[in-house]
Amino acid sequence: MKVISSEIVISAVRPEQYPETDLPEFALAGRSNVGKSSFINKMLNRKGLARISSKPGKTQTLNFFLINEMLYFVDVPGYGYAKVSKSERASWGKMIETYFTTRKQLRACVLIVDLRHPPSKDDCMMYDFLKHYEIPCLVVATKADKIPKGKWQKHLKVVKETLELDPNDQMIIFSSETGEGKDKAWAILEHFIGK
Repeated sequence: MKVISSEIVISAVRPEQYPETDLPEFALAGRSNVGKSSFINKMLNRKGLARISSKPGKTQTLNFFLINEMLYFVDVPGYGYAKVSKSERASWGKMIETYFTTRKQLRACVLIVDLRHPPSKDDCMMYDFLKHYEIPCLVVATKADKIPKGKWQKHLKVVKETLELDPNDQMIIFSSETGEGKDKAWAILEHFIGK
């Protein structure tokens, strides 16, 4: 996909704030500081559209990015790190669950994990949540540039086994530094749109 235009249109907390369109949407989920903002910026050829924070857990809303006037990326709050109160975390959880379980426009979730490490307990819980609600999923193992290429397959195997990846779900290696996996990611997302 050639990205010609991209903009953040709204940061929503409640369903009534979601954009009123029938355009397909892709949710982006992952641990705080796993590189979701870097993934968005790389996919959209934009340096600072999604703000990259040195303080993990900054995204506290559902951020809707409109791409080419034809689809949305929806960045959801990162999990598992943010130093926030339990009640705040519970309200994020509710907000995310409401979006995932009620949004008809949601085509799939892009679950971003760190290729260097086995998926965390939170990553596994998120993946199980998606499977429970039968939400299609693309697993993106990022930060590939931090590992020698010869070890990629070994690390991928660990990610697959830890998540107990469904054979119907695809997984790709990605690097926001080198662009590795970008075209493949777009091809898979376009396939979801076509369904």
